[in-house]
Amino acid sequence: VQLQACGGGLVQAGGCLRLSCAASGRTFSSYAMGWFRQAPGKEREFVVGISKSGDTTRVANSVKGRFTISRDNAKNTMYLQMNSLKPEDTALHYCAADSQSLLPTSQYEWSYWGQGTLVTVSS
Repeated sequence: VQLQACGGGLVQAGGCLRLSCAASGRTFSSYAMGWFRQAPGKEREFVVGISKSGDTTRVANSVKGRFTISRDNAKNTMYLQMNSLKPEDTALHYCAADSQSLLPTSQYEWSYWGQGTLVTVSS
């Protein structure tokens, strides 16, 4: 499966952005999906994940209550709505996919990756 992420940009603290990740090549609903991010000098970290059907999500504590993941299997697209953005949310955001049913937080357990889209939050 090929993944294409978009929607990043520059926003002031307290603002919002919506990222999208479009998939092609295989049946989108066969994959659990997730978002990771990597800030300069830091390791890539898990942000949110969503099950194949969309009925289960997993959210990192750092974004809980602010970020919402969703997917539209008919459109082969996953979304990340980011509200109340903070400067510490500044990072390259990556979408990921895997055929397993779990939503692991380790980047090494995800098989497919899109290119990063940069989110910059100014204070």
